[in-house]
Amino acid sequence: MKIQPALISFAIFVVVLAVLPVCLSATGNANLLMPHFWWMFAYITGLTFLVVIEILFTQKINPENYAQVFLAGTTFKILACLAFMVIFLLKNKIEKGVFAGNFFYLYFLNTAFEVYVLLRNLRNQNLK
Repeated sequence: MKIQPALISFAIFVVVLAVLPVCLSATGNANLLMPHFWWMFAYITGLTFLVVIEILFTQKINPENYAQVFLAGTTFKILACLAFMVIFLLKNKIEKGVFAGNFFYLYFLNTAFEVYVLLRNLRNQNLK
């Protein structure tokens, strides 16, 4: 997968991911979103963007280290998200169920996108 199509796919993914929270806010169900949801959205999405770019550059520069870079990037992302979660929960009084739902919605869908990019890249390597 080349970098430009991956960035376009990522932009489409981010827009699709943001549709549900925007609809919840627009329909008056904002109580299902935690305060500062969009900060967490930007943080997790930004981490995913960095991991995807890291994977794509590694594939171009040094394809032998592709799997290790993917695992290192994913490990960094989960540790950074856990650190964010701890700091956020210590600084803010929020409903824990809403926070857990929002966090898992963002984290798991972003991780699914990373796996999608990984599988697309591996498929492209097999076709060569």
